[in-house]
Amino acid sequence: MNETEADTRANRIDPVLRAAGWGVVEGAKVHRELICPGRITRGGGRANPLSADYVLSWATTPIGWTTCAA
Repeated sequence: MNETEADTRANRIDPVLRAAGWGVVEGAKVHRELICPGRITRGGGRANPLSADYVLSWATTPIGWTTCAA
C-alpha cells in the first residue's frame, strides 16, 4: 500500500492523537505544520529555521514535536 505523507497523518497519526486526548481534552492542543522562523541573530536576521508536522502543547507550553513521513 502506497501512502502519501498526508495519508499517513490522516489514517495513522491523527486518530492516535485524538484517542490519547490531544485536541479533545481542554488544554491539550495539536498544532499542525508549525514553522519556527529560527533564532534571532545579531542584526535582526533569523538562523536555522525549523518545521514540525505536529507540535503538542499543554495550555500555552509546547511539550513535544514530531515530523512524519510516508
